[in-house]
Amino acid sequence: MGRPRKALLDRERIGATALELVDEKGDFSVPEVARRLGVQTASVYHHVDGRAGVIELLRERVTEAIDPGTLSDMPWDTALERWARSYRAAFAAHPRTIPMLMTAPVRAPRVLAQYEQVAGLLLEAGFAPSLVLPVITGIDNIVLGSALDMSAPDTMWDVEAGTAVPHLAAAQAAIGPARADRAFDLTLAGFLDYCRNLLKHSPSGV
Repeated sequence: MGRPRKALLDRERIGATALELVDEKGDFSVPEVARRLGVQTASVYHHVDGRAGVIELLRERVTEAIDPGTLSDMPWDTALERWARSYRAAFAAHPRTIPMLMTAPVRAPRVLAQYEQVAGLLLEAGFAPSLVLPVITGIDNIVLGSALDMSAPDTMWDVEAGTAVPHLAAAQAAIGPARADRAFDLTLAGFLDYCRNLLKHSPSGV
């Protein structure tokens, strides 16, 4: 028999399979990935550095849906807002990856390159180096928290008849099905306004 035209196992297939498992059950193990691919666990380890390596493949697969063009040729705050919206949409498609990825250091080169773009954008805008990571982390928290919220029920406060919370009940009735989107818009707008003000009054902001 001739050699197969396509490798039976590669990093792309490992990442895709791990993402399937996380989407289904919220977690994965390397042996589970191997079983689903029909290979030995040792074969997976030939391509990745254990569980941590698979997590970075997951990160790459989810973040490849973020449009890098949002960070080009526009004012920093417009770019950051557009990037945040694309970033949120990418993770909203895979909300079960969020707890795992938020607690693991970012190592994937393609993902680091995108954060490098954001850091460069902020530095060029005049943010002091000491403010760049707080701003990036703030965007991460807003985006990932909201992406996770998008998978929650629209009605998050279970107000039963007779419960003495009339103000909360009225607020919940008024918001309708767009609670997560409106909360994201409000929080992102407030954060960007704060950053604009921070830049305006920063001694290093030139």
